[in-house]
Amino acid sequence: MKIGSLDLGERPLLLAPMEDVTDVSFRVLCREQGADMVYTEFVNSDGLVRDVPKTIAKMHTLEEEAPVGIQIYGQHPEAMVDAARMAERAAELAGGHGADLIDINFGCPVSKIAGRGAGSGMMREPDKMVAITKAVVDAVGKPVTVKTRLGWDENSKIIVELAERLQDAGIQALTIHGRTRCQLYKGAADWTLIGAVKANPRMHIPIIGNGDITDGPSARDAFERWGVDGIMIGRASFGHPWIFREIRYFLEHGEPMPPLATAEKVALARRHLALSLQYKGEPRGVYEMRRHLSCYFKGLPDFKETRMRMVTTLDVAELYDILDTIEQRYD
Repeated sequence: MKIGSLDLGERPLLLAPMEDVTDVSFRVLCREQGADMVYTEFVNSDGLVRDVPKTIAKMHTLEEEAPVGIQIYGQHPEAMVDAARMAERAAELAGGHGADLIDINFGCPVSKIAGRGAGSGMMREPDKMVAITKAVVDAVGKPVTVKTRLGWDENSKIIVELAERLQDAGIQALTIHGRTRCQLYKGAADWTLIGAVKANPRMHIPIIGNGDITDGPSARDAFERWGVDGIMIGRASFGHPWIFREIRYFLEHGEPMPPLATAEKVALARRHLALSLQYKGEPRGVYEMRRHLSCYFKGLPDFKETRMRMVTTLDVAELYDILDTIEQRYD
């Protein structure tokens, strides 16, 4: 699959952009574990144009995580254009590798974003969505992609027509989450319309499917049944960066990868924590690991008390001691 001149290979696996999840430490780890491309947390266009330091810092990327996309969101066309230009200069403004592409977030369903017309809130204003997209494409030299949903609600699933319009605006790939905004993350993702977009003879850009990809069989189904060019993995990656290895193994061998030993999971959790502390410091690096640490050791018996200790302490030495104990007790 190619996005512009960026070649991601056959059936690529992408890490979805997620707020408070896909920071630099997690992106690096997922690339090491087989993700073919990663994305930053979504970056507020208004914050960028106001030069908010925390917002600019979200654009910091590393060579070892490339290829990486910077995702921006907003509802004001002028701010989105300015933000896209800043994202294109991310290496200069935030340091590091910069962006290999710029992705526009028209998919986030949370009220604080969609409720004010940004993210998937733009599904109620498709003309404005297309106009913003074309303005961003025209403003930058890097490839521009879009991530969006099926529609606003059950009665306005506009994605098949909208996909054509976004392609005509100049985007070079489209990611579709198989739910409406009103569904949030409830119910099963509907892949029929993702398949319909891919099957549309007018579409020639890569179509990336997203929603309920949790293992090898669901990934294989996305590729073989619905014909997508790539898949994007979101919530299933929490505390599970090796999901990319598992899926790739299944696609290549037709059977599940042997499960990781607890010692291997502990080693990954240790590396993840070390990276988080390296790039975020204390206590932020600990706080932002909690979402992942609560998931790393799912399925271990009699683990509730250990998990509670792990996600409540701010003491780094204690966290490493807990990980040592997990390895000794369960491996």
